[in-house]
Amino acid sequence: MRIRMIGYFLIVMAMFIATGCESDYPATGASPRADREAVTPRLVHVVPAAQDMVARGTVVTGTLAAEDQVVLSFKVDGRLSEITVDLGSRVRKGQTIAQLDPTDFRLRVRQAEAALQQARARLGLSPDGTDDRVNPEHTPLVHQSRAMLDEARRSRDRMVMLWERQLIARAELDAATSALQVAEGRYQDTIEEVRNRQAVLAERRSEVAITRQQLQDSELKATLDGAVRQRQASAGEYLAAGSPIVTLVRLHPLRLRLAVPERMAADVRIGQPVNVTVEGDRTVYRGQVARLSPAISEEDRTLLVEAEVPNEHGQLRPGAFAEAEIVTQAGERAVFVPASSIVTFAGIEKVMTVRDGLSVEKRVQTGRRLGERVEIIEGLKPEELVVVEPGNLVGGQTVTLSP
Repeated sequence: MRIRMIGYFLIVMAMFIATGCESDYPATGASPRADREAVTPRLVHVVPAAQDMVARGTVVTGTLAAEDQVVLSFKVDGRLSEITVDLGSRVRKGQTIAQLDPTDFRLRVRQAEAALQQARARLGLSPDGTDDRVNPEHTPLVHQSRAMLDEARRSRDRMVMLWERQLIARAELDAATSALQVAEGRYQDTIEEVRNRQAVLAERRSEVAITRQQLQDSELKATLDGAVRQRQASAGEYLAAGSPIVTLVRLHPLRLRLAVPERMAADVRIGQPVNVTVEGDRTVYRGQVARLSPAISEEDRTLLVEAEVPNEHGQLRPGAFAEAEIVTQAGERAVFVPASSIVTFAGIEKVMTVRDGLSVEKRVQTGRRLGERVEIIEGLKPEELVVVEPGNLVGGQTVTLSP
């Protein structure tokens, strides 16, 4: 009886389990919701692959450098009384950026001018004149010696006449002759003295010019249009001649130094356009190749190329790392798609296209990136529709196009 009861219990449990496992789902195990999802098309946004005329070039990296960089300093010693610029200050050529105390320089100018007036007076010239030319024969000193010479010559001539008449002794004639020789010597001395005074006058004139130049040099002026890269002195310091005050850099134009690989160097020419971009700035700056090195570097097998990049507004900074495309060919057709349509998986690049209401996966080879567009070198034809931002879309999936 116990065994029979256990058997009935097992039969009832089996029927209960069979009833609980019944389902309205098909035998395949797919739910109605899954069927609806499989049938409902996915809404996608598509754009046609665009064909455009673009230039072909060589992409290299380099460094922006200032066209000129100078360290300004004073030519004279003195105490720095004023400096009007600081780090980053923009300056124009000829602008005064620092000043030494001018008191000592002005006193030296007055001293030199007084010495010049004295030298002019010794030559019989007006103290305040500007013409230093003088004829030695017309100076008072030479006039005096000339008169004494003429008197000595006349005296000697009279003594000769009296000697010929036997009216004077030989000693008197000899004395007159000696006096004439002394007068001639004095005359030559006065001529040399005047010439010496002329030389002193020229020296005094030079000293005036030097002291005036030193007064001008007490002002430090910018030698180029640019900006202050570094300030190296402060007001109140006593500076020796040649001490660095500020470092200036020219910001327009800039030099872009590029190392072009040897295999690409043959296509680079002076005057070719250069498209430059820097980190953190989407602006494309235009320049051109300005200089080429005459030799290939033996260390890294590259050709040094310098391009000039306009920088009128100072947006680019010297020393910045830049990427440049040297345009070697112009007017080449290329296919472009939005960058958001490219899907990369395991190093393989592909795009999703649409054909007959189904998504189609196409493997492509990409090239250059221009802004938000990517060049398709191989795998896609112009005007083919590509899905923008495909996400997890897979090939063969039913899709519908968004308006």
